[in-house]
Amino acid sequence: MGKLEIADMNFEEALQELEIIIEKLESGEVPLEETITLYDRGSELKKHCELKLQSAEEKIQRISLSQKASGDLKIEDV
Repeated sequence: MGKLEIADMNFEEALQELEIIIEKLESGEVPLEETITLYDRGSELKKHCELKLQSAEEKIQRISLSQKASGDLKIEDV
């Protein structure tokens, strides 16, 4: 089983892989070339997680604004 494409990961999957990468890098037992590869993937995973969180925050804000305007809870698709 190969690595998932980052774009196909949900937040939890990306965060879990990022945590594994951080543990490997902190161990200091990874060869330099692999360290660079892990760092690059970790950087992309971090960006992906940040975008997922930003998207969730925007949805929450839209829900709050819709609820304030109408008094009813309304969920809008993005």
